[in-house]
Amino acid sequence: MATLGLIGSGLIGGTLARLAVNSGLDVVLSNSREPQTLSELVTDLGPRARAGTPQEAAAAGDWVVVTIPLKAYRSVPQEPLAGRTVLDTNNYYPQRDGAFPELDAKETTTSELLQRHLPGAHVVKAFNNIFFRHLADLPRPAGAQDRTALPIAGDDAGAKARATELLDLLGYDAVDAGPLAEGWRFEPGTPVYGIPYAAEASPRFAELPAGPAPATEIAKLLEAARR
Repeated sequence: MATLGLIGSGLIGGTLARLAVNSGLDVVLSNSREPQTLSELVTDLGPRARAGTPQEAAAAGDWVVVTIPLKAYRSVPQEPLAGRTVLDTNNYYPQRDGAFPELDAKETTTSELLQRHLPGAHVVKAFNNIFFRHLADLPRPAGAQDRTALPIAGDDAGAKARATELLDLLGYDAVDAGPLAEGWRFEPGTPVYGIPYAAEASPRFAELPAGPAPATEIAKLLEAARR
C-alpha cells in the first residue's frame, strides 16, 4: 500500500492527510513537536494513519509533503529524503517568516530554497495556492466535468509525473507551470492564488464556498501571471 508522509500537520497537512486516507493511502504525520501531540488527529483519521517524527515520515513516504513555515525549511531532514519526490506547499510571508533578501530581490523562489537544502531529493511545488477548506471540498473522480486542477512546478520530469499521480489519487488534475523557478506564478498576489477555487472571484476568497476550477482556467491564469 502506498504511503503519504507529511512533514507538518497543520491546516494543509491535516487536510491532505484526510484526502489521502479517503483515497486508500496510508499516512504518516509529523510536526515540530512530539508524535503524541498528533494523537487526536490520528485517531480521527483512523487506522490508515499514524504519527511519527519528521525523519520517520520522510522515510515512510512514497511521496512526502513538506508543509511548514518557510522560516523552518532548514529543519527538514535531508538524508531520508534522498531520491524521493517531495511536494512543497510553501509561500513566503515576511510577517511570519522574517525577511529573505534573495526572495525579496526575486533572485530565487521558495521551492528552490528547499531544493537547495535537499540536493538529493526531487522537489515539486504544489498545494500552496488553494485555501485548505477549498482543498477539502473540491476533490472529484477522474473524468468528472467539475474536476478542479492545481498547478505544479518542478525541475525533474519524473517527480512531476509522480506528483501528478498523487494529485489524481486525491481527486485533482495537475497543470504543469514549468520548472521550480516558475513557481512564483501561483504564489500570493498572482491570479492563480486562492481566487480560482472560490464560488466567485473575490479577494475575500477564504470567506466563500468552494467552486471548481478546471485545468483550462488554471493554465490560462498561469500564462497571465507576469513579473
